[in-house]
Amino acid sequence: MLSSSTTSNSTTSDPKHVAMETYWREVHSIEEEKDGEEEEEEDERKSMDEVELEEAWLTDAGLASLVTGLPLADEVPPPAEVLLSTLTHQQATTVRKRLDNYNETLKKRNRQPIRDVRDIFTEPDDPADRCVYPHSHHAEPPPSRYHTTTKTIRRNTSRVRPTLPVLAVEDRLPEHPSPPSNTDSHSPPVSQLMQPDWVLRDSPYSEGVAEHKRGKACWDCLRFHRDNNSELQFASISPSQGLSCAGDLSSRDLTQLCFISHIELTTFLMTLGIHTKRTRPPRCRNRDSGVFGVPLNTLLEKDRKKFPGVKVPVVFQKLLCILEQTGLLTEGILRVPASAARVKCLRRELDRCYEGFDWSALRQVDASSLLKLFIRELPTPLLTHTHLSTYRSVLSIPSELHQIQALQLLTLLLPEANREILRALLVFLRKVVSHQDQNRMSLWNVSMVMAPNLFRRHHGNKRSIAKRDEMEEAVGGAQLIRLMIIHQDLLWTVPKFLLSQVRQMNQVSIQKQLGLSWTSRLLRKKNDKNERDQITELCEGVIRVHAPLHTKISMVIQLEEQTTAKDITSRFECENSPVQHLYEVGGNICERRLHPDCVLLDVYRVNPHCDWLIKP
Repeated sequence: MLSSSTTSNSTTSDPKHVAMETYWREVHSIEEEKDGEEEEEEDERKSMDEVELEEAWLTDAGLASLVTGLPLADEVPPPAEVLLSTLTHQQATTVRKRLDNYNETLKKRNRQPIRDVRDIFTEPDDPADRCVYPHSHHAEPPPSRYHTTTKTIRRNTSRVRPTLPVLAVEDRLPEHPSPPSNTDSHSPPVSQLMQPDWVLRDSPYSEGVAEHKRGKACWDCLRFHRDNNSELQFASISPSQGLSCAGDLSSRDLTQLCFISHIELTTFLMTLGIHTKRTRPPRCRNRDSGVFGVPLNTLLEKDRKKFPGVKVPVVFQKLLCILEQTGLLTEGILRVPASAARVKCLRRELDRCYEGFDWSALRQVDASSLLKLFIRELPTPLLTHTHLSTYRSVLSIPSELHQIQALQLLTLLLPEANREILRALLVFLRKVVSHQDQNRMSLWNVSMVMAPNLFRRHHGNKRSIAKRDEMEEAVGGAQLIRLMIIHQDLLWTVPKFLLSQVRQMNQVSIQKQLGLSWTSRLLRKKNDKNERDQITELCEGVIRVHAPLHTKISMVIQLEEQTTAKDITSRFECENSPVQHLYEVGGNICERRLHPDCVLLDVYRVNPHCDWLIKP
């Protein structure tokens, strides 16, 4: 461990190194808390072999049936078939490489592959194999963008594979993210910020970074370039653009979104020449009682018995609330630790009975130390074992813009509970930075304090890591946290191309469930167009909104160019009623909550056959 004096002498004017003393102080505090405690020995986390690696990747991509040979029942098409039919050419190439590598490894071990890549990908010589896109009032996407070489996977009807879960959407906590705070004196005026229009594009990120692979300059990198002394910042995207947060989608749509995000992230990193290696998660014992070291889902199950629909564990919310109410103006908040003995005592008391805990007696430094302890003691890291190494590999991306895009895809892959806690944490950290003139906690100070709690590797009692490597790890972790604090509103936003691919998956799934042949699909598409043209002449943009919980259960509304979801919900508002939201249900989406400022005519054009539902 480097001493504070050594660290101070080695630091430079580079802001990445100025706060190194904060990092070492935090590491020392963590080791003091562990001093004298018996630590469970973790098995060495060895890299997974090729077969395990590819099986895990294909499973995370929703393509487990390609390696397990367990298709779905006849009445529901395999998700692999539906997913493959909606991939772009680059995304399909990534899947093909993964499956090829899996099969080649099996052959070397004298094992027969369950699926041959030629059974899944074939030349586009048969028009019946081409994928069909969801129709809308707009022109259809160009066929060349998407993978059109999917062949129906042979299914064994004697084996049944469970279907994807279809769950109702619960109330979200918190609501839509607030606009980024510009109270930081170092932030440029809003008028000087540029809008991240790359989120609004139809093309995937992996197509946008193709210039890097050819050794040429990327247009986005040139456009959003900043010198080393300034931070890349974006203006807020207007919700009227129709973008969604991850929490606005139903469980089924979110599951499909994770499949596509996983494939797109791998394609994106491979295009940039970055390869990641997964490791086996260490063995750990999960606790069923208490607060610390308990799985997030277990905590949420207990909390939801008293607070239905809660997204973040109550104890975590309590700690954040105490710090926000009394600590934002306190100098050294998060940095100054409580005594190790007091933290151990408070931990035991919370584990014994946190429902009867006296929160009013908790000091700011106690709440800060317990908050960080809660994150460190999670049996599975907040950023998960699966994705933690990928987070670190983001630092190898040369462009900060593409680092943000990779972090966005990674955040969409996190389990819901992990994502909601990370969201609450980042919102709080942004508030701390916005009061840096009073609390002396700059963005880099906050990032350095949180780095060992989110990214630091635990090596037990053996210091098997070099001091130089640990310094690089500290700066790297702080850099990632810095990016997530600054650009947190973008992290929860679902890019337009991902939402479009989810719609395509739903459309193809519906068509296959109806058992339509290519010829009948073509005839039906033509008939639908004729019927739609006839209806359009009479009632273009007319929708029927359903509100089953109101006395006025439905209403026919003519959409104008600037009609928003807020305009519709206001017609159903009454005194003492809870906040209502407008949902897009059915058609080419399962269910999506619309932002109050979303322009509905754009949604109608993309999904003309959906239902419109108002509920809390």
